[in-house]
Amino acid sequence: MTADDIDNLLHEARRFPPPADFSQNAVATAELYEKARSEGGPEFWAGQARDLLHWHKPFTTALDWSNPPFAKWFDDGELNVAYNCLDRHVLAGNGDRVAIHWEGEPGDSKSFTYAELTAEVKKAANLLTALGVEQGDRVAIYLPLIPEAVIAMLAVARLGAVHSVIFGGFSAESIRSRVDDAGAKLVITADGGYRKGKSFPLKPAVDKALEPDADGGTSTVSTVLVVKRTGGDVDWHDGRDLWWDEEIAQVDAEHEAKPFPAENPLFILYTSGTTGKPKGILHSSGGYLTQASFTHKTVFDLKPEEDVYWSTADVGWITGHSYVVYGPLANGATEVIYEGTPDTPHPGRWWEIVEKYKVSILYAAPTAIRTFMKLGRQIPQEFDLSSLRLLGSVGEPINPEAWVWYRDVIGAGTTPIVDTWWQTETGAIMISALPGVTTLKPGSAQVAIPGIAVDVVDERLRSAGPDQGGLLVITQPWPSMLRGIWGDPERFIETYWSKFGPTTYFAGDGARFDKDGDIWLLGRVDDVMNVSGHRLSTAEIESSLVSHPMVAEAAVVGASDETTGQAVVAFVITRASQADAAGADDAAAVLRAHVAAQIGAIARPRQVFIVSELPKTRSGKIMRRLLRDVAEGREIGDTTTLADTQVMTIISQTMR
Repeated sequence: MTADDIDNLLHEARRFPPPADFSQNAVATAELYEKARSEGGPEFWAGQARDLLHWHKPFTTALDWSNPPFAKWFDDGELNVAYNCLDRHVLAGNGDRVAIHWEGEPGDSKSFTYAELTAEVKKAANLLTALGVEQGDRVAIYLPLIPEAVIAMLAVARLGAVHSVIFGGFSAESIRSRVDDAGAKLVITADGGYRKGKSFPLKPAVDKALEPDADGGTSTVSTVLVVKRTGGDVDWHDGRDLWWDEEIAQVDAEHEAKPFPAENPLFILYTSGTTGKPKGILHSSGGYLTQASFTHKTVFDLKPEEDVYWSTADVGWITGHSYVVYGPLANGATEVIYEGTPDTPHPGRWWEIVEKYKVSILYAAPTAIRTFMKLGRQIPQEFDLSSLRLLGSVGEPINPEAWVWYRDVIGAGTTPIVDTWWQTETGAIMISALPGVTTLKPGSAQVAIPGIAVDVVDERLRSAGPDQGGLLVITQPWPSMLRGIWGDPERFIETYWSKFGPTTYFAGDGARFDKDGDIWLLGRVDDVMNVSGHRLSTAEIESSLVSHPMVAEAAVVGASDETTGQAVVAFVITRASQADAAGADDAAAVLRAHVAAQIGAIARPRQVFIVSELPKTRSGKIMRRLLRDVAEGREIGDTTTLADTQVMTIISQTMR
């Protein structure tokens, strides 16, 4: 976020009180904040856990914080996550309610009632059991956004096993690193999926990821289950590969959901960090499901008997875990999931889906909203969006103009917007408006949800005053907090708890309170970029660039981008032996493709600049802030600490 952006936010004066009729019927009321304050965080969350979930064995202790930063929530209680998302709704007489309306990109569609989805998950759980999956085993899931992705996640959870969902756009190298780190026993994938009007293969990337490594080491994976989606040709490994549909047809449809401890691991989700190796963020069961369910109900004002909810996220990201699978289904919601892109086969596809299913709650990323703004309001105006009563934003701060456009054009000028802040690590929403309570401010994340304690502080943990930028911290444990980094407790402590001590979580974001006590996010303070709501590590992309034989050294920064929020910009020094082998434009194209192949298309640099030197301090540290200045076209900041103060002048000339 630039200085101009911050200045604009400081002067944002538009206010939107909740509509009176919305407030009168809202799920959450102002008293919820007082209830959380009077009871205290642990007891407040204990009440929510008892009210929202079914416990096979009730817990007696809300929180064990005796060994911070390692928290245990509802530790002596037992539950089954899948039972909470499925069976209990059927037993309560809601089996005929639609759980999922699925829309495929080519136009195929299918709906599942809660009874039908429960039956499918039971069969999948029996199949996984037959293949040797037990409590604690890890299962990797690499699928497009099709019903089998949700079914697979819930089947793994039903067995007390641990899923690691890998976004379908990631490469073989990314799959390999995640499968190896988790020690996955089984992979569930598909022949392919659909995106931008074309089919794309998925299984070849899995095949490549599971090949023996350079030292002859073999994968921990013994079985690959393959869903038929596109009908594309696939290579087959007898003894390892099995067709999902053939195998699931042979298993029994009855399966009893057994209870597991509340702290039983539920999933590992890998996210980028400030070092190249992705971090396996570990979440457990009872606390995670409590907060995912609570926030989905209160932030989105959910009325499960009436609403049709749609989060546009992929299950490969945390939003897909918490607000496509676990939160909505735990609450008995009816939801939409869509396989493809917003502009296929036409730029009004999202709005066509809203009209078709009468979506009432829409949760999307600012990147998509800005794209629709550029296309023009005439496109959504071709469709009936009158069913929408609440809009949500997720993934990155939304600029005020996009917020207002979203409300005016998509929400008919009356629909409340909840701009939510949270992270893969937090597991669920931490800061957001409550739509029937909060006076909304375009661009502001607003306030911590009831039961959550946040602050904005300086480097010495002193609270910042109004309109003084600082560091966003979470000062008390919360139920859906990450339980660690898989297999690396020291990295967990170092990454999140070393700056201010083991009881204060440092979020890595800059923020400020305004004079009303509302929170404004000011972007990342480390070298993790936020591209279209996806966190990408500069170190990971730099490692990919340097792995190419053409490259001697690389530096990557995130530059402001009108569409994606941030874009990847790379500065590369080529090896002397390669310097004349290709022109700068050809070299840039090769390197962009190389990163996409190694990490995934989301990490492909927007620009690659071939330079002769990088700005470094005398100790050898690359000054990325200066590269960010030049990438965004700003006046270059202080260069006095550079070993060679002329470097930035030379780089600027290279970019002209």
